[in-house]
Amino acid sequence: MAAVKELLRAEEDGTLSFGDYTLAGKTKLEGFEFQGDIYKVKTFAEITKLEKNGMFVYESVPGTAVENFKASETEVIFDVSGMQDAQFTLELESDSEYTVYMDQVNAGDMKTNLSGKLSVSAELEPGKSVGIKVVKK
Repeated sequence: MAAVKELLRAEEDGTLSFGDYTLAGKTKLEGFEFQGDIYKVKTFAEITKLEKNGMFVYESVPGTAVENFKASETEVIFDVSGMQDAQFTLELESDSEYTVYMDQVNAGDMKTNLSGKLSVSAELEPGKSVGIKVVKK
């Protein structure tokens, strides 16, 4: 999986792809309209961050590329890639329990904090993506 050179793009299947971890300096794209919402992405080697209507959605440290991102009330699904291991944080429902899957393997149950943030570490290698699925219990 390669970096998303457009920074943020809508896919034909109704998902979003975003992030370019190959950039040396901070780069952002604002005002991207998708399914009635306005998105903003900031990305480069050190961080990738996605906002929807001014609200936090996704952040990774270091930067990553995310493809086929889809979020609903009960699950979040996407593929993530990067140059090295990364920690990503998702904004979900506060004080709720979720099951995290990586490449279809149950990585365990996690609980969001009061602000609804869920942080997960992923082992990433250049040229390979990891399928992530986070399901509300």
